Amino acid sequence: MHITQLNRECLLHLFSFLDKNSRKNLAKTCHKLLEVFQDPLLWSLLNFHSPVELKKDNFFLGPALKYLSICWYSERVKVCNIEDWMKNSLQKDFCNRHENTVSDFLLDVCNRCPNLLSLTLSGCGHVTDDCILQLLKNCPNLKSLKLENCVRITDHTLEAVTLYGGSLRTLHVDFCRNITQAGLQRVREKCPSVMLRADRSANMIPDSKPEKKLMLEKASRKLVQL
Repeated sequence: MHITQLNRECLLHLFSFLDKNSRKNLAKTCHKLLEVFQDPLLWSLLNFHSPVELKKDNFFLGPALKYLSICWYSERVKVCNIEDWMKNSLQKDFCNRHENTVSDFLLDVCNRCPNLLSLTLSGCGHVTDDCILQLLKNCPNLKSLKLENCVRITDHTLEAVTLYGGSLRTLHVDFCRNITQAGLQRVREKCPSVMLRADRSANMIPDSKPEKKLMLEKASRKLVQL
């Protein structure tokens, strides 16, 4: 019995066991399998392990997407989470090559995946408050938002949660050093039903700009002299 003789339900079940590349390769073999590959029901869950994967044509975005995770644990993540003024020319060039990759992808999700329930972003140093704001506006059913080591996330994201996160039940902002205790307290007051976690975030000290760093060093020397 040839694989194409299976009904659509069986083919969808078969595809569900394959990774994205294997699904794409199988879809190239015939038109019937390509139609199965493009079936939105096959793509309710998407996991990515680097921004590079977002550029590959081996997945399908559609209204069936419920769970999305982009987690980058490479050593290169450290480069993206360095403040811009601290980066050398090589680091800046590296970041420029994929600076908008995740943000552009998430904006595409906003337009095509209105039923998203869960979003996890880890190590996505270039994701901005505005990007999260658009997601909250366009994905009103979002129940879980987990952000980890996203340096550009600030209190503006927390404010967006209070305004547009009506369905949100879980909010993690771990290792997001540019949010504050005041922003977290605002979420606790306005969204008491949200399970909020901020592991090593508001108490972290953001990287200081050169002039501020110099002032801190001078102040420290004065204290030592006293």
